[in-house]
Amino acid sequence: MKILPKFWFLLLLLPGGCMVGPDYKPPKTQAPPAWSGVTNSAASDTRLTANAVELAQWWTRFQDPKLTELVNAALRTNLDVRLAEALLWEARATRGKDAGGLWPSLSVSGSATRTGTLSGPNPAGPRGVLQAGAEAAWNLDFFGATRRQLESDDAAIQAARENIYGARVTLVSEVALDYFQIRSAQEQIAIAQTNLESEVHTAEVTRRKGSVGFVSALDEANADAQVATTAATIPPLEITIQQNIFALSILLARPPADLLADLSRPGAVPLTPPEVPVGLPSDLLRRRPDIRAAEANLHAAAALIGVAVADFYPQFSLTGSLNYQSSLARDLFAGPNGIYSGGPQVTWPIFSGGSTISNLRLQKAARDAAYITYQKTVLAALADVESNLVAFAKEWDHRKALSQAVVKNRRALELSQQLYEAGTAEFLTVLDAERSLLASETALAQSRQAISSDLVNIYRALGGGWE
Repeated sequence: MKILPKFWFLLLLLPGGCMVGPDYKPPKTQAPPAWSGVTNSAASDTRLTANAVELAQWWTRFQDPKLTELVNAALRTNLDVRLAEALLWEARATRGKDAGGLWPSLSVSGSATRTGTLSGPNPAGPRGVLQAGAEAAWNLDFFGATRRQLESDDAAIQAARENIYGARVTLVSEVALDYFQIRSAQEQIAIAQTNLESEVHTAEVTRRKGSVGFVSALDEANADAQVATTAATIPPLEITIQQNIFALSILLARPPADLLADLSRPGAVPLTPPEVPVGLPSDLLRRRPDIRAAEANLHAAAALIGVAVADFYPQFSLTGSLNYQSSLARDLFAGPNGIYSGGPQVTWPIFSGGSTISNLRLQKAARDAAYITYQKTVLAALADVESNLVAFAKEWDHRKALSQAVVKNRRALELSQQLYEAGTAEFLTVLDAERSLLASETALAQSRQAISSDLVNIYRALGGGWE
């Protein structure tokens, strides 16, 4: 082992060793100066602004304690988030394994054998042989293959971390959307039950009129049919409630029916806040986890090109070994029984059947694919925000029209019922008014849910839900 210091100059090459392959440069992406969905949005009860956005806990702005409770519970227990966290630990372990390549390796060995001849003119009796040794090797990574691999691993860790944030963003939005579905269905059931009471009253009046010959049997049948039709709308809504409760339970990593008793009690769809700051498009590139993950994957792919390029260069390493052999244990480590060796080693691939150049092409193609994926992710994110901003703004127009329709239809039903009971209007007038009122009230309830859901989708598209 005394020969190794003669090659100390090789150690000086390690710190100054180059790293072959391209150095990563973040992609330059031009974002629009403003959201068209903000500048072109119509007036509504909730105002969209380009002010700085704080989205870490956007669900609290709905001021619904039950929603906040469900979201906080889901963030603690959701299995998708826990799976993303496990994948982060896996990425970190991979990095730790690869980092071992920068350090010397040392191994020891030992054996005890007995040897002898079975036959011959001079058979030898059995003889015991003891062996012990140690080997050391150090890859100097002069051209940076290991360091490029670690650079890729670090980027993969960042991508795994962003995937955790992405899982949280998706989780919070799914919890809110399922919750709004439940509350909207409960509201629609209440609307159906209120209309059902009115329709039952009208059917009773029709039967009384029919008993004295003032209306035909057809009017009685139409009245009863309307009652049955309205009653038939309730079971599908009850199915919606239970299915969304089951979905919420799974998001909280709980048995499907675990939340039935708690969420089956009726509640209102949470109101939207008076102002929703959405920031600027350029903020999205720094905020949204899938964009950040796509950029980290691009960095990881670019670093692997350096690993592939390093395969074209020689590999320098220092090796050393020390072995002892003796037939007696007490003499095993005596000086004459030891043999050492050591020195530098160079390995340079000359011919590999084209696999080295093909691997380089493979890594460059993977880098190009990662860049295209990044571009698609950015464009999809921008379109996602714009689409939800438009849907949110236009749904307010829809809701206002429906609100006016409900007022008019309710007034029309009151007048038609009064005229019908006084005998100055046909039953079909009442029937049409009942149908129109039920349809407009149901549509208004669905629009209220759509507005809240669109706002949730805006928060999700902006990357809200993590700190």
